[in-house]
Amino acid sequence: MTPPPPALAERVTTLELFFDLVFVFTITQLTALLSEDASLAGLLRVLLLLAVIWWMYGGYAWLTNAVAPDRAARRLLLLAGMGGFLVLALSIPRAFGDGGVAFGLAYLVVVGVHVALFSRTYSLGAAQAILRTARFNLISALLVLGAGVLATRSGPAPAVYALWLAAVAVEGVTPFLGGLRGYEIAPAHFVERHGLVVLVALGESVVAIGIGAAGYPVDVTLAALAVLGLLLSAGLWWMYFGGDDARAEHALAAAPAARRPRMAIEAFGYWHLPILLGIIATAAGMETAIAHPYEPLGPAMALALAGGVALFLAGDVLFRRSLEISGSRWRAAAAVLILATIPLGVFAPAVAQLIAVVALLGAGVVAEARAAPAPARPGGG
Repeated sequence: MTPPPPALAERVTTLELFFDLVFVFTITQLTALLSEDASLAGLLRVLLLLAVIWWMYGGYAWLTNAVAPDRAARRLLLLAGMGGFLVLALSIPRAFGDGGVAFGLAYLVVVGVHVALFSRTYSLGAAQAILRTARFNLISALLVLGAGVLATRSGPAPAVYALWLAAVAVEGVTPFLGGLRGYEIAPAHFVERHGLVVLVALGESVVAIGIGAAGYPVDVTLAALAVLGLLLSAGLWWMYFGGDDARAEHALAAAPAARRPRMAIEAFGYWHLPILLGIIATAAGMETAIAHPYEPLGPAMALALAGGVALFLAGDVLFRRSLEISGSRWRAAAAVLILATIPLGVFAPAVAQLIAVVALLGAGVVAEARAAPAPARPGGG
């Protein structure tokens, strides 16, 4: 008798955690890129790079949700995908120049390994689904490679940006063109997998504290600035992990199986992009604020600091709405108020804006906690 196919994954494996260590390097590279060039062009490059990287990284989360890396062949393929992501991350600083070809080829490897490994699923429906999706992923990868070839010759010319925008657009409409029929979602694994991605990305904001403080003596002032930066990172952590992960898992589990893929692509695909971009921008702004606390940040970095936190909160609000998790008004209000701190960063010392952002984020956390309904007592008493 043929044994039944194994159930979908319920726990994240250590190999997946190992995979995340490569992804966090891409976050580090993107943060450094934004810190070096916080102009509109620099922000656009970071957004385009993050968009295509996140699309395929999310694809690997869907992959391990359906195909457990529990065999040597699968593990080797996943390690090959990690290799592609590592070369891709190394190429980020010059992706719009002479590193464009290396980025594009690495992205092709990432896409190819994804299809090869996903096709090993026991689910015929999922195998057919990935074949529908793969053609669009391949088109996007070829557009990125084409942009890399052109960038090697001409640098970041308008045609290069056009090819990048086309690649992002193809990925963005893939769920509508290729459809999500056939995909299956294991809620516990899926939510945990994406939560860990956000957690390792938040680790970059902690690293930014150390980078900003590098070279300065550890005195009371530096310690206070470091703690202030940690409070900002902790506030972002609280907004995402203060119960929303459990609510998200419950929302996916309660939804009909056929509806889960649509909820998943919206909440964890589209709306996690602003969450991650917000972390990157916040880390870049915080690094500069800690390095030069008594100087104005200037328009670009003041926008990065406040706009990054606001973007994180906006993405989180949309994430909650996609999963029908109520009670987002305090987060939306905090995002608007935090944007109002930008003039502080432009005209006042950077530490003033950092304090204001931390205070407003903390106020939002407290207000939301007070507005939350009290948990029911055991026994209904």
